[in-house]
Amino acid sequence: MSIESSAVAMTEFERELAGVVVEALRLEIPPDELVVDAPLYGGDLGLDSIDMLEIALAVSKRYVVEIQSDDVDTKRIFGSLRALAEHVSTHRAR
Repeated sequence: MSIESSAVAMTEFERELAGVVVEALRLEIPPDELVVDAPLYGGDLGLDSIDMLEIALAVSKRYVVEIQSDDVDTKRIFGSLRALAEHVSTHRAR
């Protein structure tokens, strides 16, 4: 499985978070092949709600950021790798 690269470059933190996502979901692509502005849920990767729960758990463990399934912003948070990175960097324990 290969995802087309995006013209939008990843930040260092987005690359780190992409690694967390790839590891959590055991994806068979390198983290730097994730497209930062492509949808995580239902996009080219074919991720579903169970995958979003796995990502939320991995993010919680790694960055101490809780993402609740009933949060009104959940759809926005999982809108893309970039949106997830912005949410995590804003809410993580320092």
